[in-house]
Amino acid sequence: MARTKEFDPDAALQSALELFWRRGYEATSIADLVEHLGIGRASIYATFGSKHGLYLLAMDRYAETRDPLLLAELSQPGPALPAVRAVVRRFAAEAGSPQERLNGCFVTNTAAELAPHDAAAARRVQTSWERIETPLHSALVRAQAQGELPDDRDPRALARMLLVLLQGVRVVGKASDDPARVRDAAEQALTLLD
Repeated sequence: MARTKEFDPDAALQSALELFWRRGYEATSIADLVEHLGIGRASIYATFGSKHGLYLLAMDRYAETRDPLLLAELSQPGPALPAVRAVVRRFAAEAGSPQERLNGCFVTNTAAELAPHDAAAARRVQTSWERIETPLHSALVRAQAQGELPDDRDPRALARMLLVLLQGVRVVGKASDDPARVRDAAEQALTLLD
């Protein structure tokens, strides 16, 4: 007779996400996960396969909770540029907040720590960036069609510039104790939309 799990795998995944987000992949050991999750090493391996497998599932969970919010913000009917500006300002405000300074962005952290040498993590980072760039591009195309964005602007290039800005805001926000630094950069970037 098979034993039933004595823990909630979904809750364990969320808890692992929080620990990896705060500490990073390399700084989080299996012993740290055992202690933080309150489950045995064997249960971690049996349920998630490996520390790396658990990390990738945590990245997927992060994307599930973050990406739909951005798409919803940028696909509202009506004028598109106010939504784009609001997204950029939200990222800047979040990057300057004490909680974000503690953790940063899970995807950005992964891009810096793992993506250069971990193909599976790099694919997830690229997918996450596409989930930012694509709705930004769509919103900017819509803004141009509605006469909000000048015809001489390239919506794809602007979307890519904003993606790079948003990721940079996350990095600088994590390391800087001056929220004006990211706020000022965001506002300067938004002038390119005028």
